[in-house]
Order: sequence, then C-alpha cells, then structure tokens
Amino acid sequence: MRHFFLVMIIALCATSQSHAEKADSTKPTNIEADQMTYDDAKQVNVFTGNVVLTRGTLTVKAGKVVVTQDPEGYQFAILYAAPGKLASYRQKRDGGSDLWMEGYGQRIEYDNKSEIANFYMKAKLKRLDGNKVTDEVNGEHISYDSKTEFFTVHNTSKGVSAPGAGRIKVILQPKETKAGTGSAGKASEKGK
Repeated sequence: MRHFFLVMIIALCATSQSHAEKADSTKPTNIEADQMTYDDAKQVNVFTGNVVLTRGTLTVKAGKVVVTQDPEGYQFAILYAAPGKLASYRQKRDGGSDLWMEGYGQRIEYDNKSEIANFYMKAKLKRLDGNKVTDEVNGEHISYDSKTEFFTVHNTSKGVSAPGAGRIKVILQPKETKAGTGSAGKASEKGK
C-alpha cells in the first residue's frame, strides 16, 4: 500500500509540460565504440568498449550495447555497464530550455518504439533544471516512460517490490513559486 502512495506522489510531481524532447524520436541513432559486430539477418548490432549512443538530445553510455531492430524499423537497446561503473542515460525534456532527465544502472533497456527506459540494479533517476537536481529516485528497478514522464520504482531488479528486499529512496525538492518561496512556504501562507 505504501508503494502505491509513493507512485502516486511521484506521478503528481511530474509536470505535464515537461516531456522528453519530442524531436529526438525522428533523429538518427549515432553510436561510437571500440568494436562492433553486426548480424544483418537478425538485425542485431553489438557494440563493446566505451560505447556512446546519441539520438538528438538523448545520450547513453555503457561498456556494451546490444541494439536490435524490428521489421518496422524501431530499435531496442540493452546497455551493460563496464566493470565497476554504471551505464547512463541523459535526455533533454520539453518545457524549458535547460530541463533534463538523467538515469543510471548496471543494466539499462531502452525501447525506441514505446520510449520507455528500464534501469536495473543500483538504479537512479534524476530530474534536472540545468545542473540543479530537482527530484531524485533510487531503487533496484526504475521504469521511466519518457513520453509521459511517468516512472515506477521497485526494491528488486525483477520489477516488483518485495518485503525485506531493501528500500527505495525519493528526494522531492520544493517547487519555486512566483513569490520565490518553495511550496512549503506557499502552504503556510494559506494557513494565515
């Protein structure tokens, strides 16, 4: 039950005007790596060694990336972290000139068709305004829909929460109001 309320709080904090950069879905995918193998019959690319994948404002970095393409041309990427590191995901959000979403995990799966990213093991997702972190969530699995900015957080890497499996952590910063006070200040002004 507590998990349900947390998901609702996170969903309410996402502003409807700050979705992932819409233009990214129409941009080509560029990948740099130390090595690549390609299976044309199966439409599978495997990139290894300091992999950097970009698509518009979307940038992902990993030790290994496996990209498959379906018959419609949509791509699905699985990013594996290099030893001792985390794979990373960063994308500009619509709604402002310097709004970003940043995520990390030992494994990241990104579906180009649905624009959903899944972060596994030591997962972290941050919403940024420039370099300032405005909200942050941590868990063993985070699912993030970049079209709607809806995300869920679980305490296991299986995509479900289990009693005793650990805790998730959420940090929600107060939102600035026109008067320059945070949302807590606004609430206390109403009570006067």
